[in-house]
Amino acid sequence: MKEKKPQPGEPEQYQLFETPDYIYRVFVTNMFHAVDVLVWFYNQRAGAENLIKEANNDAGLAAYPSSRWAMNCNHFQLAMLAYNLNCWLMLFNREEEARAEELKHTTLATSRLRFLFLAAKIWRHGGRVGMSYSDHYAEKGIFQRLMQRLRAITLGPKG
Repeated sequence: MKEKKPQPGEPEQYQLFETPDYIYRVFVTNMFHAVDVLVWFYNQRAGAENLIKEANNDAGLAAYPSSRWAMNCNHFQLAMLAYNLNCWLMLFNREEEARAEELKHTTLATSRLRFLFLAAKIWRHGGRVGMSYSDHYAEKGIFQRLMQRLRAITLGPKG
């Protein structure tokens, strides 16, 4: 493993054990449970911290637009709505036989790059409006399936 040299004024990070077979971690806790329960608990917490980091960086939660509390509450609610809509969109786009528990997490930035920022030409001809995508767009089939699923949503008898 190639060691990274620290920059001047930056503390040096040491590798305790260099083995590919094991992961070494240190937990400092005042909880009295079995080791496997503590590892599970802290693994769940680390997953939540990654989601919080993603919401801060990709959904805009790190920036507060105003010095007014009510305005920041609205900003927070809209950012969380955008984040949750993205999660639902990714679930809606999954393969038919895929189970939600088996899906890998797709970050907001990744889905934005895959489905929102794409080169397309919007055209209008004969009373119809359409979009044409580049032949080089790698996600074209997946995007078309997603759009067909979204267009198939209609009002049911109960609304």
